[in-house]
Order: sequence, then structure tokens, then C-alpha cells
Amino acid sequence: DVQLVESGGGSVQVGGSLRLSCSAAGYSDASYCMGWFRQASNSEREGVAVIDTDGITTYADSAKGRFAIDQDDARNMWYLQMNSLKPEDSAMYYCALYEAYAGKCSFREDFYDYWGPGTQVTVS
Repeated sequence: DVQLVESGGGSVQVGGSLRLSCSAAGYSDASYCMGWFRQASNSEREGVAVIDTDGITTYADSAKGRFAIDQDDARNMWYLQMNSLKPEDSAMYYCALYEAYAGKCSFREDFYDYWGPGTQVTVS
């Protein structure tokens, strides 16, 4: 059974930085897409950044130039470095994973088989 757990959320001032982590237990497939999503109060969940097994990344427009997704394959860890944070970045952040063998990673939530419980980020 695959379990994802996020950590690193918290409260930060405008312009500050946070580094979110996602650990994956029980996942052993060689090819995957891993994504970071967020959901603010009274809003739909949205994709922030995705990364595939080869390290190819895609970012939402809101994240370009400020956020960076990376991974440590050996430790089954993924990260989201968030810089120049804005109040509108405040949300619950989720990591998610699906098995993928070809093609660009998707932001479509229905592609993702495994989700973490989320970590709250508050920017004020």
C-alpha cells in the first residue's frame, strides 16, 4: 500500500520561502509522475508543479519563476521549494503520484492514484 506524507508547511511572511517535502512509502515502480497540488479555501484544487522519473518538470503559470520541484529518487522524496511567497499562495498543499511510462506528466487530478493528506501553507 502506497502512502504519501507531506511536511514542511507553516506560516510565513509575504516574500518568504518554504520547502515542502513529500515522502513515499511502499512505492517501487520505476516510472512515475509526481505532482504538487494546492487548494485554497472556497477554491478548487489546482496543480502547481509536476515532475517525472527523468526529472522533467512542468509548472503552473502561478508557480513559474518562484517555485521549484525536485526529487531524491534514492530516498523516495520529493520537494517543492517555494520562494517569494504571496498571500494567494496560502492553501493546503498536496503531493500525489501515478505510474507513468511515457508522455508529459499531467495536471489532471484523475490521473493520480495516490495522495497525501496535505500540509497547510499560510502566507501573511
